[in-house]
Amino acid sequence: MAGGAREVLTLQLGHFAGFVGAHWWNQQDAALGRATDAKEPPGELCPDVLYRTGRTLHGQETYTPRLILMDLKGSLSSLKEEGGLYRDKQLDAAIAWQGKLTTHKGPPPLTMSANPKPLIPTEDSIRVWSDFLRVHLHPRSICMIQKYNHDGEAGRLEAFGQGESVLKEPKYQEELEDRLHFYVEECDYLQGFQILCDLHDGFSGVGAKAAEMLQDEYSGRGIITWGLLPGPYRHGEAQRNIYRLLNTAFGLMHLTAHSSLVCPLSLDGSLGLRPEPPVNFPYLRYDATLPFHCSAILATALDTFTAPYRLCSSPVSMVQLADMLSFCGKKVVTAGATIPFPLAPGQSLPDSLMQLGGVTPWTPLSACGDPSGTRCFAQSVVLRGIDRACHTSQLTPGTPPPSPLHTCTTGEEVLAQYLQQQPRVMSSSHLLLTPCRVAPPYPHLFSSCSLQAVESIPVFGALCSSSSLHRTLEALAGDLTKLDLRRWASFMDAGVEHDDVAELLQELRSLAQCYQDGDSLVDS
Repeated sequence: MAGGAREVLTLQLGHFAGFVGAHWWNQQDAALGRATDAKEPPGELCPDVLYRTGRTLHGQETYTPRLILMDLKGSLSSLKEEGGLYRDKQLDAAIAWQGKLTTHKGPPPLTMSANPKPLIPTEDSIRVWSDFLRVHLHPRSICMIQKYNHDGEAGRLEAFGQGESVLKEPKYQEELEDRLHFYVEECDYLQGFQILCDLHDGFSGVGAKAAEMLQDEYSGRGIITWGLLPGPYRHGEAQRNIYRLLNTAFGLMHLTAHSSLVCPLSLDGSLGLRPEPPVNFPYLRYDATLPFHCSAILATALDTFTAPYRLCSSPVSMVQLADMLSFCGKKVVTAGATIPFPLAPGQSLPDSLMQLGGVTPWTPLSACGDPSGTRCFAQSVVLRGIDRACHTSQLTPGTPPPSPLHTCTTGEEVLAQYLQQQPRVMSSSHLLLTPCRVAPPYPHLFSSCSLQAVESIPVFGALCSSSSLHRTLEALAGDLTKLDLRRWASFMDAGVEHDDVAELLQELRSLAQCYQDGDSLVDS
């Protein structure tokens, strides 16, 4: 491992988390593959943060994700279990599936291919995340929950209480602890854990219990949780929608108690029971009913939000990022992204930012409604994939600058000045040359590029502590108070008491108060 890497261990909990994770790891792998091009600039993002080196019994070096994933029986499809859960106990600790050891170098900002490789598998054939995962996993990565089924109507992991009880069972608790110890003990400096966790089903309980285990055993490390929700609500499926509401509320509050930072991620318009249309991206055409599409967009955003704690030079640690965004008890943040960032030929970054206008140029990704008119208390912003030659404006001598942005001498100055247009906001910003990789099997979502396959795109993303969460959390509490819990006895039977619901309502409303617009910024 390269010296100085500040390692992160990723936990993927649930099937939609598997979809997001598969796209995420494919994107990391595609970035690693660019290292063969000697013309590329030195890497900005350190792959050793997310990956580990290993060696097979035959001495072959490997490079695999530092990953633990949990899913249900029947969810693996083409991915073979025997490479993971069961054979692993007889194998040497450093064994991984055969893979190629590569190093990362930053790619150019935008790449198009007129003759793309065929998409294998086809979108129509994708049923589970393992159908399109192109990355080799270490044998200790896959942990299957055999007592619940992925398919069918019976034996489903539907409720928060069921998920919590899974990790209370010695079998699964020890399984997870063994895997955690294996990965953590080989780290030089573990900065923390990132949890990708389904919120809509029983995995919200698995995630809550896992976060509690991490907090108890690895105190002082960062725990950043991404609560994932596939969209949209299904009309006419009352039980599924009510369970989704209850699981989301319980998961959100319990994860907040045990994480450094929690961010819901969804293309849905609302966390509550009232159906809202999925969000719109001006330059994307996607099907909100397809997990393959939704997860690709969320993975691209995630790849951007997490860049600060993966930087080779002057990284912001997970703990620092969480501290900056979560002061005064505001441990839940919202996300937004512009995918792809629009930069027309011949345009400079100041030109494009001026055209975006407004204080919220990104599409909201946390199902908290329209952020316009709400206040941002603190934000972490990343703009990536813009060619250095476009960072500043090249004005003809004697021409008056169209805006103050056009007088800046560096791209970093342009971005910082743009963000200063929002008063009283604590901002951290990063400008990277490295774009997001979107080569196949990433879906073809780009509306303006019908004839060419897009291989990489610029992305503008932000995590924000926002007053919109006051409205969202209050609305969640309001939806819960309207429920007749006697009708949903099956949810309660899974291990949740009536007192737990009363406590949940109190905690939701208490957290909502933290985000009232009248809050003042406090220097910590």
